[in-house]
Amino acid sequence: MAEPIAGSTKSGLGRTLVAIYAVFAISATARSGVQLATKASEAPVPYVLSALAALVYIAATLGLAEVGPAPRRVAWAAVCFELVGVLTVGTLTVLDPELFPDATVWSAYGQGYGYLPLVLPFLGLAWLLRTRGPASR
Repeated sequence: MAEPIAGSTKSGLGRTLVAIYAVFAISATARSGVQLATKASEAPVPYVLSALAALVYIAATLGLAEVGPAPRRVAWAAVCFELVGVLTVGTLTVLDPELFPDATVWSAYGQGYGYLPLVLPFLGLAWLLRTRGPASR
């Protein structure tokens, strides 16, 4: 059996990171799907933001799970977008709670998810930096 590539997401901490992203992809997709299907007119902006977060988590999961330059670019884009999203939405919801009539995954920096949505992009970026190839250092 071949050894996993050092720094890959095939084992260890990399696999754990992918698993966490996958859980967030599934939970954000389910949450936004239910919200949009049952009460979209009540708070369309937060529900669409939750759907956007779900797409970002899906992209990050897929990008981190694969090896190669194209998946890494997807992972970089998704994780950077995620960081900007959680900081922007988190700040807006803290400064003006009335702005969003219902919570999103990124509301109050992911407070409803134990602040993991705030920590996760930093972990993703750290992993991507740690595992970059020698040519990109």
